[in-house]
Amino acid sequence: MSTQWSTVDGPDGAFDAFLALPRGGRGPALLLLQEIFGVNAHIRAVAEQYAADGYVVLAPDLFWRQGRRLAFGYDEADWGRAAQCMQRADVAQAQADIGAAAAALRATPGAEGRLAALGFCWGGRMAYLALANGHAEHAVAYYGGGIQHCLERADDIRAPLLLHFGARDAHIAPAAVRAIAERFEAREEVEIHLYPDAEHGFNCNHRSSYHQRSAAEAHGHTLLFLSENQ
Repeated sequence: MSTQWSTVDGPDGAFDAFLALPRGGRGPALLLLQEIFGVNAHIRAVAEQYAADGYVVLAPDLFWRQGRRLAFGYDEADWGRAAQCMQRADVAQAQADIGAAAAALRATPGAEGRLAALGFCWGGRMAYLALANGHAEHAVAYYGGGIQHCLERADDIRAPLLLHFGARDAHIAPAAVRAIAERFEAREEVEIHLYPDAEHGFNCNHRSSYHQRSAAEAHGHTLLFLSENQ
């Protein structure tokens, strides 16, 4: 596996993206979309994890307009700074950047197959919208905060979508998960998994909310979903 920072030419200027290549340098294209904490150590580790699984992974720095390569931890001060970045981020601009990053990933030597978007938390909502906007051919969202407020885009989802939620998530209410499930109930291409012992951020082993079994199960479901749709 090899990793490096690369540059994406976006509609409003160039920005950075973290690229992880599998051994051999070839594999299905996977666009990795950050949490509110930026392309931090955890997101870079996720990129490396999927590169080890055989994917060509690109994680764009979506907060670049507020500062180059902003990356936060999980203490109270960093939570506050990350939340401010999310509040200042313009979703339309972020989606335009995601479209540019998707084009750059497709043009990356060794990137093959149908491009997938994989996002966590805020990035989960961005992955959902990326699928609705046609930037990806299939998508996976882990605890995608705010998807319940974007259900007017559900009819624009015409490709496979996998959603992971934690039943103990204090940031995404059970009613929100039910609303999403009900909206997509008749859609065979949409798959939803609810992990009974998982909190928000259960996939992140840098946080106290990490839940190993749920993370392992979700990773298995994700790999199967990606392989079936690549």
